[in-house]
Amino acid sequence: MTGKEKLKLALSHTEGPVLLDIGGMPTTGIHCKVVEGLREYYGLEKRPVKILEPVQMLGYVDDDLKEAMGIQTAPLWNAGTMFGFKQKDKFKEWRTPWGQEVLVAEDFMTSTDKDGNTYIYSCGDTSYPPAGCMPKNGVYFDSINRAPEFDEDEYDVKDNFEEFGPISEEDLDWLKVQRPLFENSDDVVMGNLGGTAFGDIALVPGPQLKQPKGLRDITEWYVSIVSRPEILHEIFEYQLHFAINNLKKMHEVLGETIQIAYICGTDFGTQNGPFCSSEVFNEVYAPYYKKVNDWIHENTTWKTFKHCCGSIYKLIPDIIDAGFDILNPVQWTARSMDKTLLKDSYGDRVVFWGGGVDTQKTLPFGTSKQVHDEVLECCKIFGKNGGFVFNTIHNIQPGVPTENVVAMVNAVKEYNGER
Repeated sequence: MTGKEKLKLALSHTEGPVLLDIGGMPTTGIHCKVVEGLREYYGLEKRPVKILEPVQMLGYVDDDLKEAMGIQTAPLWNAGTMFGFKQKDKFKEWRTPWGQEVLVAEDFMTSTDKDGNTYIYSCGDTSYPPAGCMPKNGVYFDSINRAPEFDEDEYDVKDNFEEFGPISEEDLDWLKVQRPLFENSDDVVMGNLGGTAFGDIALVPGPQLKQPKGLRDITEWYVSIVSRPEILHEIFEYQLHFAINNLKKMHEVLGETIQIAYICGTDFGTQNGPFCSSEVFNEVYAPYYKKVNDWIHENTTWKTFKHCCGSIYKLIPDIIDAGFDILNPVQWTARSMDKTLLKDSYGDRVVFWGGGVDTQKTLPFGTSKQVHDEVLECCKIFGKNGGFVFNTIHNIQPGVPTENVVAMVNAVKEYNGER
């Protein structure tokens, strides 16, 4: 079956072979180190891995590796990155601190200090302080808080408007070029279009801005959810205006080329429970999600994708009511997130996109047999009566043994009757 056929089964909650997604979205991806190991395992051409997402150093899964693994999704993302530079068709080689040769965007600019820490610059402009740091022996870039100390008395909410605005003609032209590359594909095309990530804490510090101003401190942002909600509403209203207008323009360019639209990666859960109440979610966030989801459902055939880690069992009904079709990463390893309970409670109302294997323990530290058995168990539970797309619990991390990823993929093929 094609990827699109398997997706149709999942969306219609019809039991059958499950779609395998690795690398389609920023939260269903795979670290470039693991991509390199898999290419070697499958005997594919040795070449530098292209970086798809520079913060987490996620690698692009080329067609030859997709075919070997049975992956049937493809990323169609906008040209922007979380560090503000564009990622189009001009790449250069860069040697990572761990010694891997990778391909990065032309404006991917870094420096290294005497202690071995690597710094990256917003928009590739080294005349401003760096926006992110990869510590010595690290494998990701962490955002650096560069905004002045928050002063509630002197705060101007317009300082938090800087990153929002109309999509440029240049970026629309980029999407026009992408459309013919994907529109006849049998794979499920994953759209990460941007602009709809209301309150995503990864974006609050403004890593995409050369010199961010305003409310950028993560602690102060969380405090504002309760003590200054009017500020967040003003920011979100401004963002929503451009989000809808930009979605209209992008849909005019892309049409129904994409099947899935990544709306946001805003997290609301810890390992032990939600860190906001249902009331706060519905008051502060849900109205904006609902307007975006409603526009997409009324004007496109796209399905909307919500990422939210952690123990969020009590929030899932609110997420569904906000109009999301898909929930990721399905972190059943968190408290109150039992697999069977999740499936029985919500499996007929939302598609679980993920939850296929534990990425904190089993995948990195288990045996290949333990991975195989856990994957089959998850597929049987979540795949019952459809409504399931296979992905791991969040991205596949560096250090995961190649043979464990292969065992995972083979178990999915076994469940599907493909081997």
